[in-house]
Amino acid sequence: MKPYPDRRARLLAQMEAGSVAVIGTAPEVARNADTEYPYRHDSSFYYLTGFTEPEAVLVLVAPRGNAATQALLFCREKHLESEIWDGYRYGPDAAREAFGFDAAFPIDVLDEHMVRLLSNASALYAPLARGGEEQQRRWFDGVRKLARSGTTAPPVLRDLPPLVDEMRLFKDAHESAIMLRAGEISAGAHARAMRFAGARGAGVFEYELEAELLHEFRRHGAQFPAYTPIVASGPNACVLHYNANNRRTRDGELVLIDAGCELDGYASDITRTFPVNGRFSPAQRELYELVLAAQQAAFDAIKPGRKYHDAHDAAVRVLAQGMLDFGLLQGTLDEVLAEKKYSQFYMHGTGHWIGMDVHDVGLYRDVAREDKPSRLLQPGMAMTVEPGIYVRPADGVPEKYWNIGIRIEDDVIVRDGGYQLLTGGAPKTVAEIEALMK
Repeated sequence: MKPYPDRRARLLAQMEAGSVAVIGTAPEVARNADTEYPYRHDSSFYYLTGFTEPEAVLVLVAPRGNAATQALLFCREKHLESEIWDGYRYGPDAAREAFGFDAAFPIDVLDEHMVRLLSNASALYAPLARGGEEQQRRWFDGVRKLARSGTTAPPVLRDLPPLVDEMRLFKDAHESAIMLRAGEISAGAHARAMRFAGARGAGVFEYELEAELLHEFRRHGAQFPAYTPIVASGPNACVLHYNANNRRTRDGELVLIDAGCELDGYASDITRTFPVNGRFSPAQRELYELVLAAQQAAFDAIKPGRKYHDAHDAAVRVLAQGMLDFGLLQGTLDEVLAEKKYSQFYMHGTGHWIGMDVHDVGLYRDVAREDKPSRLLQPGMAMTVEPGIYVRPADGVPEKYWNIGIRIEDDVIVRDGGYQLLTGGAPKTVAEIEALMK
């Protein structure tokens, strides 16, 4: 059974009696004079509807008393000529039947229905940071024109995303299955890129490796990359968000690939680092195995009841000790941690929520408490685990480590007693990578 009606019911249960919620999908965006970017729906709209067409709005009505709640869709009408050019449209009638709405209407009549629905409503829930003020003003003005009959506009405007974001933070069985498959596809893509590099050797261009990734994503049914792939060789691997992907690799360098597919609206996010010639140098192996150990320490800190930030703290402790052991830093471990000296070589967090968005919604801290501590992990939360080390040339830094950038990233879902690894199919140990690339 599709999960969307249940999600709408759970959201309605959180709304105050007599209120109305409105959320629209993303607009189409022009790429140039005659084409649009490939369309991608708004994540929260899709989470509540399953509907992927543009020009659509969901309206939820939480009435007072014993009246039934309502889930209404406003969308494009059927239009034969448009369908000849651009493909199938559901239209209101088919959309209502397919996605379980109580009623569906043409998008052109949204304003007149909203005036009716907002009349005497207790509150309007809407995404406050996304704009839409002009449209809401039209609705409120329409309601106020009825003032002589005793009709009033909603006295309260509430932000809708915090309610939906907290729901999206916890992945159900339907979502978990899609995310697992997305992880499997992306893991296969990383393995394919490693095999291609092993066959071609040094001199392969970064964009050639990117092409292997994208081929594997699409070949297995993924609709998009979840984000612009990072294929960073040599010194480019020390640029965290590098994505030009146009450099020719050189013998003896590492290649860092951060890439994942999007499948049925859900992202995956994997990073692997490997030697373009198929063999780690001693210095590369030292830092690689340090990052791998840091990731395992982070994994060990993931279980219900532990703090979200515990995984980062565990990884940082391992990385900091390694930086001291290899002469990247001087001092004691306590000094390095207290003064955050490790940030010269490790300057980002060890993970983030993942789901419909690659950096998914949801609070990382308990904002209800004054000190805002890191929130506790609970079953169903999905997150990445991605320690790294990035050594730019600098005085006092051993030259053998210069221009080595390494990140190892996987996706997990918190489960009772621990976690479920979604991306384990991507080779990760030194032995696995070297064997694959032979």
